[in-house]
Amino acid sequence: MRRQRGLSQAQLAHPELSDSYVSLIESGKRTPTPAVLELLARKLDCSLTYLVNGVTAEQMREIELGLGYAHLAMENGEVAEARTRYAELLADDGLAGLPQLRQEAEYGLALASQACGDLDAAIDLLNGLRGRDASEISPERNIDVVTQLSRCYREKGELALAVRIVEEVLGGADRPAWDDGLIRLGVQLLAAYIDRGDLLRAGHFCAELVAAAEALGTPLALTLAHWEAAILASQTGQGEQAVAHFERALAIQSEQGDPRRYARLRNDYAMIMLEIRPAEARAWRDLLLKVERELAESSANAMDKMRCAMSIARAELLLGSPEQAELHIRPVLSMLDGMPEDMQADVRVLAGRALAELGRAEEAVRELEKATELLGPLPSTHFTTRSWLTAAEILERIDEHGRSVEAYRRALSGVGL
Repeated sequence: MRRQRGLSQAQLAHPELSDSYVSLIESGKRTPTPAVLELLARKLDCSLTYLVNGVTAEQMREIELGLGYAHLAMENGEVAEARTRYAELLADDGLAGLPQLRQEAEYGLALASQACGDLDAAIDLLNGLRGRDASEISPERNIDVVTQLSRCYREKGELALAVRIVEEVLGGADRPAWDDGLIRLGVQLLAAYIDRGDLLRAGHFCAELVAAAEALGTPLALTLAHWEAAILASQTGQGEQAVAHFERALAIQSEQGDPRRYARLRNDYAMIMLEIRPAEARAWRDLLLKVERELAESSANAMDKMRCAMSIARAELLLGSPEQAELHIRPVLSMLDGMPEDMQADVRVLAGRALAELGRAEEAVRELEKATELLGPLPSTHFTTRSWLTAAEILERIDEHGRSVEAYRRALSGVGL
């Protein structure tokens, strides 16, 4: 800027500064105070923003507007649009001198990639952020990054990694005091324990997590801890405890004004209640239909809507209405591209069950073959084992005995037998 203005260092410095001080600033050996920066900006006839970051005020407004639009698209469930906007921002050199805003764009792109089902891209971005020097990333952002990274690894089936990166934070001697961010991180660790079938460790950690949330007392911490505790209780056959935890989480979340989280919580509640109290399937089906409408009106992403549709289909099957179940599962089959493979397999198994109950055995077998092709390469988890077992039961019911025996073997292998 000085050279563009045709000024020497002495001319720029006079009379307030020494030319040697200007030289030290330009060579990066001194960091000017805010007052000196303002003085230099006036003398160079440029904005303070441009002097500090190499970005004009107009460019800064465009960047902030672009980030705002990308964030809004993400909040509205338009994840592909959000991904495009974040990628365009990062492709622009304007963010090069704005490390905090670049970090925000990279984190946003990671979340959008994850929501689009591109877990590999999300993992690469999150690992890049996690590898930053501690001076470049705030502790709060680092916790967010580890939380989302663990979630990506869990969705990809890499459960050892999902556990390890969280235990590195929560298991250290210098672990910070519990807050909402650490509770959110702890919930991811508990979910990973459940997914890999480590229910004993999950039980011990769950008690610690719920106690920490109760001591902290914030609505978010209490909701998340009791929500995941309910899921663990349902997986370990403690139905009444699951109900109690869910009801506590629902009571707290109903007052917090986050329609998407409240809808997702009630979806999980109804889904598990279908297992605990199947005789009340009609009531849970009606609740799920209401949740489905709320998700359609909120910023829910495709995965939230898929899970709700699948829960409704399961309720319809319990009510003896396979025709209605197929109507709900059919649109889900067209949404599978980019989704986690274990979820794709679960959808195919559910479709196979509906078709089998409709007497369309050949179609059922085709869906179950697609499901087992997806399940075959996946690591054994609590989730994939249940899918193998369900597939085996359906195949047995439609007299596909060879395929059924193989699916039973895979389910037994999943539980170590």
